[in-house]
Amino acid sequence: MKPLVIAFDGKRAANNKTGLGNYSRHIISLLAKYFPENRYLVFLPKHNKNKQLEEILTENKNVSEVFPIKGFWRKFSSLWRSYGIKKQIVDSQTAIYHGLSNELPQTIKATKVKSVVTIHDLIFLKFPKFYKFFDRKIYTYKFRSACQNADRIIAVSECTKRDIVDVFKINPDKIDVIYQGCDKVFKTDVAPETLLKVKQKYNLPERFLLNVGSIEERKNALFIVKALSLMKEKLPLVIVGKRTKYTDEVEKTAQSLGVSNLLHIFDKVPFEDLAPFYHLGEVFIYPSRYEGFGIPIIEAINCGVPVVAAKGSCLEEAGGPDCQYVDPDNEKSLAQAIERVLNTPENQDFRTNAIAKSREYVKRFSEDNQAIQLMDCYKKILNGK
Repeated sequence: MKPLVIAFDGKRAANNKTGLGNYSRHIISLLAKYFPENRYLVFLPKHNKNKQLEEILTENKNVSEVFPIKGFWRKFSSLWRSYGIKKQIVDSQTAIYHGLSNELPQTIKATKVKSVVTIHDLIFLKFPKFYKFFDRKIYTYKFRSACQNADRIIAVSECTKRDIVDVFKINPDKIDVIYQGCDKVFKTDVAPETLLKVKQKYNLPERFLLNVGSIEERKNALFIVKALSLMKEKLPLVIVGKRTKYTDEVEKTAQSLGVSNLLHIFDKVPFEDLAPFYHLGEVFIYPSRYEGFGIPIIEAINCGVPVVAAKGSCLEEAGGPDCQYVDPDNEKSLAQAIERVLNTPENQDFRTNAIAKSREYVKRFSEDNQAIQLMDCYKKILNGK
């Protein structure tokens, strides 16, 4: 196949430090590395300094940025992403435009350029109470439009694929499931001196349970606090994530249950400190009621931490059969699952086996597999499939 010009919607790559931003940067970097013969364009509505994106641009000469040219579109950059971008997509001789975060330009069909969109989840429709009315309407319009207009769709899990088919009535043959991987930093050993430095920096307990993710109702941190109060051995709980109003409820409940002294919440932890947190944790707990995939589970497993997660969405796809899964409303079962994998002499064989088998399972989310699957998807589009 001759070299291609592949374009990306880069808003999230520049603006988001986690989540969709990590995914966007990962895909751009991955393709630049494994298929260096192609040219990759990152369409950005405005200049926005992002350290990780800057590194990708510096390290890969085949990746470059594209910004609005005309003053009008520079001023109304959000409209440019949907409408004003059309001429620049055509002029750049783009072969494929990839919407990395659930949407495509409204004018993508008019460009005659082939397109693919990654749909991460439809949580706003599955759990509408967590979203404002107008946000739901906007998301529904954008997501449905992108799914209908795209030549192909990438779903980040079988769970998300089922939701796309059920909600938007899309032909399942149009959808490729391509699992997300995690950053290589989580697959690399952390030096003892770095672990000690992070431990001292945050004054972390000697042993602790770990949860990572925005502290919001859907993520269900309150559930962990309730389970903690039922455990025979009550280890400290460390939560790393963005504080929201829900955080107050978590802290009040911890106080009412007499475990507030065990609760440690850290907001705005820099990315470089995250892997040490995982390595220092004894058990990783991810009881989210619904996710598109569940990258933190893969991060934890790669760091050698046993995982306890919630049933009901896609988390079993992320963690595999050797993690512990519980009903996200049954505190007693969560307490028992955590106790089953604590680092104690009686648990050692079970814990070691669970970690080893889980690490073997997540090898399927390797960069090699993901890069090949992405390019296969692009080939299908170019071949009219």
